[in-house]
Amino acid sequence: MQRLVIDWGKQMAADYQAIVIGGGIVGCSVLYALAERGWTNTLLLEKNELTSGSTWHAAGNCTHFGHDAEMTRLYVETLKVYERAEKESGQSIGFHKTGSLRLATTKEELAAYKKLEPVYERLGVPYRVVTPEEIPEIHPLMSLDNVLGAAHTPEDGYVDPSGATLAMAACARARGAQIKRHSAVGKIEQLPDARWRVHSGDQSYTAEHIVIATSFWAREMVVQLGLDLPLYPLEHHEIITEDSAEVAQVGFELPTVRDPLIPANIRQERNGILLGIYESQPVAWSTNGIPPDFGQELLVPNLDRLMPHFKKAMTRMPVLAEAGIKVANNGPICYTPDGLPMLGTLPTHDNLWIAAGFSAGIGTGGGSGQYLAAHMVDGQAPYNLPGVDPARFAVSQPRAAIIEKILATYAAGYSVPDAEKV
Repeated sequence: MQRLVIDWGKQMAADYQAIVIGGGIVGCSVLYALAERGWTNTLLLEKNELTSGSTWHAAGNCTHFGHDAEMTRLYVETLKVYERAEKESGQSIGFHKTGSLRLATTKEELAAYKKLEPVYERLGVPYRVVTPEEIPEIHPLMSLDNVLGAAHTPEDGYVDPSGATLAMAACARARGAQIKRHSAVGKIEQLPDARWRVHSGDQSYTAEHIVIATSFWAREMVVQLGLDLPLYPLEHHEIITEDSAEVAQVGFELPTVRDPLIPANIRQERNGILLGIYESQPVAWSTNGIPPDFGQELLVPNLDRLMPHFKKAMTRMPVLAEAGIKVANNGPICYTPDGLPMLGTLPTHDNLWIAAGFSAGIGTGGGSGQYLAAHMVDGQAPYNLPGVDPARFAVSQPRAAIIEKILATYAAGYSVPDAEKV
């Protein structure tokens, strides 16, 4: 009782302006963006090491492609943020500018890509739809069966996810923000004066604002507040092949290919190939609760499930037929029913913010941190982005229905959205 009285009375103002829970790329991006805007009395709490969740095993792909102009701003801003953090901190983000090709295998896909050309012109982002005849010069190892064209974004590439995270963390620290690793958060509560109290081990901290950036742990973290968020993890496989002489002889690093027929993203990894596969029959993971001791682990891969997709990939890129599989990673990834993140305020509680459910956490992490921090500091979102507003899930649904939608969204891969959304 004495400790509670001392903690409550020693300081009526909050200890911190904001506490960010979660030290992945999104949490560190939020902390960095807040610090850039002058909020330096901030604290990030991470239960393990930075990047220990889904960040460390991500492919690191960064694209400027998006079907929605406002969502595309998150992609465009993201790489700028990572490069700015690299310059400020001296920590390499390991960026490889390779460009990307998003294949059109139907007339609807080709029309959707062409419709985006004026959008990218307004955004000032290099973009054009290339013909099948132009593709071999951009990517000489690809079969063009069923390809009608492709959206080409030459400024795309990939980063080292850990490097980008650590760069932003270093920049935030340099401005005065604090980061505590191995500080698992247990209880979170809103005090009668609207401040937040966060309990971590035998320590407690208060803040005016709290940000939940804990990926697939986010749902369980806010259950104690009476919230039931539609955030669940599922398994996501990546395959890395052995080195290929054909890849090594190309003379430049191949662009990332996103093929809606597989569906998968395919890029060069050293002199081999990396495939991120979106299974047609995906598998949810630990929907009844994340194992308490789960940290920086991978799940057991299931190559049998991947073989139908891998065979399609070999048809698209014949070099895969001769390259043996070196690594098969299976890691959990957090999704929402519509595949877009929950990024903003949770309206049920004052100054409770969430940044979770990222299907493309590396590709949108930098821009998402900027968007959320601007909303927190200025009191309003910097631009209209209804697709990520957590309020869109205000009406709760049965768990089974939510998981079914999540799996269907994941399985859709790179399909074109409904015409009215294009």
